[in-house]
Amino acid sequence: MAAAHQLAEAILEGDRRAIAKAITHVENSTLEAQKIVSHLYPHTGKARIIGVTGPSGAGKSTLAEKLIRELRRRGKTVGIVAVDPTSPFSGGAFLGDRIRMQDLSTDDGVFIRSMATRNNPGGLSRATKDAVHILDASGKDVVIVETVGAGQSEVDIIKIAQTIIVVLAPGLGDEIQAIKAGIMEIGDVFVVNKADRENADKTISDVQAMLELGDERGKWRPMIVKTIAITGEGIDELLEKVEQHRIHLLKGEAHLREKRMVEAELVEAIKQKTAEYIVETLKKTGELDKLISKILAKELTPSTAAEKVLINQINKQGCQE
Repeated sequence: MAAAHQLAEAILEGDRRAIAKAITHVENSTLEAQKIVSHLYPHTGKARIIGVTGPSGAGKSTLAEKLIRELRRRGKTVGIVAVDPTSPFSGGAFLGDRIRMQDLSTDDGVFIRSMATRNNPGGLSRATKDAVHILDASGKDVVIVETVGAGQSEVDIIKIAQTIIVVLAPGLGDEIQAIKAGIMEIGDVFVVNKADRENADKTISDVQAMLELGDERGKWRPMIVKTIAITGEGIDELLEKVEQHRIHLLKGEAHLREKRMVEAELVEAIKQKTAEYIVETLKKTGELDKLISKILAKELTPSTAAEKVLINQINKQGCQE
């Protein structure tokens, strides 16, 4: 407990090594991880959390880099969690966005961390939320979460970010499919990046048409910004739209969105803790091996086995009461 407390105190002082060590703890789900986050949680809620999502190839990492540079120019400290696909060999982050932003890593006002999805659906690592809490508690003004870029499964970002930027680019062929898959419903600001390409205006028209089909989403109407991230064109306008969305939330929707985010985090934590408890119990009693044998023998499906486990747990709980 003392070690976790000391690490948490160092994080509150902005110690970069402590931040890195704590994020490693939450990535590896160590015994210290929950203690560290519990110490830090009362100090969270001050940072502006921005999600950057969209299909692969849209230029999310370049856009995120330019956002960081502009935020730093404005005197803001920034943390970024870049969620990458999991390497099939090491289990670590596959693309390594820190390599793309290498020169930013020497800036004391910037903390960059690549995290692997660990094959978690939704485009985000389960440890991402805790990493954001750590960076928030460390005093960062803005925390940017860049998703893996699967294009079809990135809606989990709504459980973390206050403002969600959806990045698209002309000529990818799947930008509208990605929107239809659910990203359309979560985007607060849409960015058509690589706007110097042919068909950029058509992509903007397509996005506008899709937005017309959506509901009112309160009183906020998602905005569209054209950027050329590689040159930095449009970054100022993008940050202006993000700020407008922040002001909109402060007028009344912020509490509702925060409540939804906390509810989603709580439900996910309950599911995870319950599953961990049941699996550990099955291992200790030898029931897990028996169920696996029955599944291998085609006597049960995994789904049926899970249902039996749940029923047994409910019956046991009923007997105890």
